[in-house]
Amino acid sequence: MFITRFAPSPTGPLHLGHAFSAMSAHDRACREGGTFLLRIDDLDQSRCRPHWEAQIFDDLGWLGLDWPRPVMRQSTRLLRYRDALKMFWNQGLLYQCSCSRADIRAAASAPQEGAPLHGPDGVIYPGTCRPATPPTGAMPEEAVLRLDMSRACETLSTPLIYKEKSETIMPRNLPQTVGDVVLARRDMGAAYHLAVVLDDADQRVTHVIRGEDLADATQIHVLLQRLLGLPTPAYHHHRLIRDEGGRRLAKRDDARAIATYRAEGASPRDVRAMVGL
Repeated sequence: MFITRFAPSPTGPLHLGHAFSAMSAHDRACREGGTFLLRIDDLDQSRCRPHWEAQIFDDLGWLGLDWPRPVMRQSTRLLRYRDALKMFWNQGLLYQCSCSRADIRAAASAPQEGAPLHGPDGVIYPGTCRPATPPTGAMPEEAVLRLDMSRACETLSTPLIYKEKSETIMPRNLPQTVGDVVLARRDMGAAYHLAVVLDDADQRVTHVIRGEDLADATQIHVLLQRLLGLPTPAYHHHRLIRDEGGRRLAKRDDARAIATYRAEGASPRDVRAMVGL
């Protein structure tokens, strides 16, 4: 069975880039006789709003997309994420981090370090809070928790490997090229990387279709799947829809919001043409 998904955050209006991603996944599911799922990525409750979630349903329905109801919402799955975090903590793979973004930039760009290196999450964490030995005791609540990437990779008995379209990808040197990624945030519980891996597994997603801006994050997701004993889907990272200046679209760009085109009289067929479908 072919199962794919579209997982937007209700923090603003969907734009043409979202339309392209959602329609690409829905079209593929229809061709394969499979299932297209809508999932709401609402971990960041400080920014998510009910009216934006309602707009997501309205815009996607107007585009002609359909999906099973009810939909999964990440905000209802915090205990699931917490259980996975506790497992990692008990295995000695997590540690608490108190660094701010400014701290990380400063430490990574210190003279003895040279220019900061960038990975899938931005500046690669320089390991300021990483302990020499795994922390003991109960996992702290309401804390930022990072994955000790070196220890995590050392637990693997075979190399990481996954499929990107028809290509076989084998990531290497994750401690140097990715660093210790955040798996839990103080104000959100779980972080994106952990939540998306558990959600895809629990929904039995077989094919992940998303933008190429997330291609580098896939190695993190495959690692977490291995650590959790979960299956790895097939991945397809599609092109991004960009503005006239070559910049990828953002939710603050209301001029390219699906709702704006609807209000101006565009049809779903017009939107498909705009994004090259």
